[in-house]
Amino acid sequence: MLGATTNKITALYCRLSQEDERAGESLSIENQKAMLLQYARDHRFPNPTFFVDDGYSGTTYDRPGFQAMLNEIESGNVAVALTKDLSRLGRNSAMTGLYTTFTFPENGVRFIAINDDFDTADPNNINYDIAGMKNWVNEFYARDTSRKIRAVQKAKGERGVPLTTNVPYGYVKDPENPKHWIFDPEAAAVVKRIFEMCMNGRGPSQIANQLREDGILTPTAYKDSQGINSPNTASEDPCHWNPNSVVHILERREYTGCTVNFKTYTNSIWDKKQRENPVEKQSIFYGTHEALVSVDVFDKVQQIRQNRLRKTRTGYTSTFSGLVFCADCGEKLYYGATNNGKREGAFFDCSKHLKNREKCTGHFIRESVLERLVLKHVQLVTDYILRHKQHFVSVMQRQLQLESEENLKASRKQLERNERRIAELKRLFIKIYEDNAKGKLSDERFDMMSQSYEAEQKQLEAEVITLRQEIEVQERQIENIEKFIPKAEKYVGIEEIDPYMLRELIKAIYVEAPDKSSGKRRQNIHIKYDGIGFIPLEELMKHE
Repeated sequence: MLGATTNKITALYCRLSQEDERAGESLSIENQKAMLLQYARDHRFPNPTFFVDDGYSGTTYDRPGFQAMLNEIESGNVAVALTKDLSRLGRNSAMTGLYTTFTFPENGVRFIAINDDFDTADPNNINYDIAGMKNWVNEFYARDTSRKIRAVQKAKGERGVPLTTNVPYGYVKDPENPKHWIFDPEAAAVVKRIFEMCMNGRGPSQIANQLREDGILTPTAYKDSQGINSPNTASEDPCHWNPNSVVHILERREYTGCTVNFKTYTNSIWDKKQRENPVEKQSIFYGTHEALVSVDVFDKVQQIRQNRLRKTRTGYTSTFSGLVFCADCGEKLYYGATNNGKREGAFFDCSKHLKNREKCTGHFIRESVLERLVLKHVQLVTDYILRHKQHFVSVMQRQLQLESEENLKASRKQLERNERRIAELKRLFIKIYEDNAKGKLSDERFDMMSQSYEAEQKQLEAEVITLRQEIEVQERQIENIEKFIPKAEKYVGIEEIDPYMLRELIKAIYVEAPDKSSGKRRQNIHIKYDGIGFIPLEELMKHE
């Protein structure tokens, strides 16, 4: 029993997790408080002070109440620490043992777990000896509970039930079915506008600035205004859009009308850090709710995000940036302006040629000329589809069939080679692991070889994903033609280049080197249309 005149406190620590709450009233915070306070009074422990963590798992020790108590202990302000039982302190046997065996005694703290009859002041008590076993049982309970919860979540996720508790901005829960999402008209209009601005060539910062200028509430501020819970805290300026918020919206696949489960994972019940799951390990269910944007627009936006627009020194960006390539070396064409900084003099030229003139020739073309050539080509294509749709379909089907047969053969061979090598790397890794365990391979050599194998395997697995996607695209070429036609028909009679049109119809523009052999400067371009490739206009025109 401690002297009543001490200035130190008696720390009464209470913890309740969601899993513990299901056990009933006996583990409630109120019940724990009453028990601890009565015990402190009965034993005349001085200055009882509560530290509470309500809704925190025992698998983590980064709890506000526990950390506050630990700070007091390490500051020398605690004489006694009380808990209802050892599991209230935590459910990691190693960590709980560390605190009870080292941290508390080093700071002169007597620790008592009442129901477990554990008291660090009585090391001869048999319950002191079996505390390690009790801590292990507590940890096993946490592991078992975690396994059951994960199994339930996995089953739900594989059935297509949305696992996220926070509905994406632009949707709200259906009052008749909380697992189903419906449009929130005001927020949905903002989401559509963000995708449209991106398709028009505007970057996340430009989009964020525009939304702020227009007085649009941020997603967090908007949810707060509607009385909807949000995991984030709104900033002082409710219209201060962060470019990262725009990026998050642009990259969220749920806006295409699908449910995406298992986007993140944790390594264990001890490590709560959320890590991103690769796409192939996610579960995607299409058509679970109404789409805000089409799959085509979403995929195109992802391409735009990969080829982010770069400004020239004059601060200009081109409508064509990220779309123009050298017809000879395949490198991107650099966008620049004349020395006087006037937009009329803006041009494109081969980036490889500009770095090393011996590796590629100049492909200089004025932006205004490129715009004129592209506009003319799109006009001819859309006009032809309007007048000769069936012939266009038949010609493109023949062309794509020939192209896809060759491409599919090459892609499948490469995929087979990659998969064989991945299997071989796995066998090699097992072998060097066994050699290292037997002492045949030094730790240094093992580390070097394993890192090399892992890096190669990672690269090959990324290539496999790309190859499978390419094969899938090649196998659906006819479907791509059917998708392309309605998009092209929207731009019949177009009179000027529209940024949205460019990114909806065109995948790449290849610029040839200028031909001056006739005494006049002539330059051709080749347009690769999205989903269907190059359109043989000359062959099509023969039909007329």
